[in-house]
Amino acid sequence: MTTAPSDPITTGPDPVTAGAGPADPGRTRQKLGDIAARAGLRRIHMIAWRDLADVEAGGSEVHASTVARLWAEAGIDVLLRTSFAQGHPNIDRRDGYEVVRKAGRYAVFPRTALAEVRHRHGHPDGLVEIWNGMPFLSPLWRRGPKVVLLHHIHAEMWRMVLPPRLAAAGDTLERRVAPLLYRRSRVITLSPSSKAEMLELGFRDDRVDIVPPGVDPHFTPGGERSPTPMVLGVGRLVPVKRFDRLIRAVVAARRRAPELSLTLVGTGPLRHELEALVDHLDGRDAVTFAGRVSDDELLDLYRRTWAVASTSVREGWGMTLTEAAACATPAVATRIPGHLDAVAHGRSGLLAADDDELAEHLVALATDADLRARLQAGAVAHAARFTWEATATAILEALAEEARRRRRA
Repeated sequence: MTTAPSDPITTGPDPVTAGAGPADPGRTRQKLGDIAARAGLRRIHMIAWRDLADVEAGGSEVHASTVARLWAEAGIDVLLRTSFAQGHPNIDRRDGYEVVRKAGRYAVFPRTALAEVRHRHGHPDGLVEIWNGMPFLSPLWRRGPKVVLLHHIHAEMWRMVLPPRLAAAGDTLERRVAPLLYRRSRVITLSPSSKAEMLELGFRDDRVDIVPPGVDPHFTPGGERSPTPMVLGVGRLVPVKRFDRLIRAVVAARRRAPELSLTLVGTGPLRHELEALVDHLDGRDAVTFAGRVSDDELLDLYRRTWAVASTSVREGWGMTLTEAAACATPAVATRIPGHLDAVAHGRSGLLAADDDELAEHLVALATDADLRARLQAGAVAHAARFTWEATATAILEALAEEARRRRRA
């Protein structure tokens, strides 16, 4: 499989230019409201696998909830339907939009489709399907305007999280069935490299837009760096993140940068397995498991660390990388689709093709002050290109164009 080089980021129709300074909330609300009004998008339904309140929520859920909030602030009636989240009500309101959490991890797909067909939550003017692994198969039942958010192709992820037969079924659906079923759908993905993979599977070039995620203005430079070299990993402790590779790379890098340490933020089913690996590598003095942290604690960690690292085998983007970049912290990451665009190699961070190169990059950042200074400045400049206002506007523009196209048909 080939991947695209780090091409310039593009968006759908009428993109908002990112990086021009802090967004004007009033202007953004007016722009979003005008786009929706001109297209007749008074009510929008978003359907997703998980909600932000889910204990396993990640970047996809942050993405959906942020876009929903910005649309709601603009006066659009937004409903987000997801699976049940333990400890939270079935029907709720958050940041101005309605949240419906019903059905389990697998039942959410047919039950959501049935609810939409029967209009149990009203008659939406537009639909946003968030395809996170398993699709909702909206082309089979949705006739009105819609867009599909597909963050990335899952490929080997199926084998990492599901039993063999289910993994084979998921892979077949993603690679052979879905590209044909969604061929006429308007699909949005996060990066040029992810789009390149989609085109290899048969998605239409003219029906796939690239809309990168934003960076919350909460993330800014400040504070003081750790007095000793420090690497930060942020994410669920799950197989796809491959934090075992990061642990091994840090232990290897300490042979030349003995003060280097690693802090892992996040929870997940691999916690005990990763702790056992640390013990096996005699790395207890080098690795800290921080668990779940608050937003302010994460901001402090982004500012203190010398580099943020991601060793995932699959990412649509890698939002932690651009969040850290906004705090003037460069990245060290695997050279995969998504990372190719979230990180500007040699400017905002360093990409590694294998585990040896990963350790080499960690040593370089720990020992080369000039390199760190250059990448810190480049990280801030790179992150400034991405705002959530631009993301919400570009997705709404795509949905509005679909609404206009259906009226002309």
